[in-house]
Amino acid sequence: MNASLPSTVNGLRVSRETAEKLDHFSRLFQKWAKTINLVAPSTRQNLWERHIADSIQIYQMYPGPKQWIDLGSGGGFPGIITAICLAELGDGWVHLIESNNKKAAFLRVALAETGARGSVHPIRIEQAPVLIPHCDAISARALADLTQLLEYCAAWMLPASSVTAYFHKGRDYQAEIDKAVGRFQFDLIKHKSVIEPDSVVLEIANLSRKIQ
Repeated sequence: MNASLPSTVNGLRVSRETAEKLDHFSRLFQKWAKTINLVAPSTRQNLWERHIADSIQIYQMYPGPKQWIDLGSGGGFPGIITAICLAELGDGWVHLIESNNKKAAFLRVALAETGARGSVHPIRIEQAPVLIPHCDAISARALADLTQLLEYCAAWMLPASSVTAYFHKGRDYQAEIDKAVGRFQFDLIKHKSVIEPDSVVLEIANLSRKIQ
């Protein structure tokens, strides 16, 4: 393995193939980010830790050949990273939902060049359940507050209690939880981020609406 490539991410070993795919994605990302606002410019120089390692936490929490829906995929976090991890298994799939056509074009190129297991849907999130009626898991990062995320996820999670959602959240996550429980009931596990000490990944299951 090239000495510049990581042999572990978040303390867990990654294969040479996965490390090479992640490295190729990072170089592709930096190229496209010069003309498209894929992430905050201030975080581009720390791409591996702030975005790639942060995103791979999701797959590390729920590994295996799952069918994922990634909402508002943007620059590919965490959806492309999950899709790269699935490539090693040769199974599972990520449906990346991104309505911005320029970002969707980047995501298509990233999937094609890394051999990641996913497809891009350049549609609004509200349209996605018709095209993708079933999934095992849902992810989103830097998209919306928790209440809105659960509204997006309801079409998949209310009919199927087996669907689990994973959301990256920053230091104000508790206020979002307090707001969301006014509208929904759900099982919640808070995973402390291994990257940002004040951040978490919220794992949500068994979603139901509260009767108003």
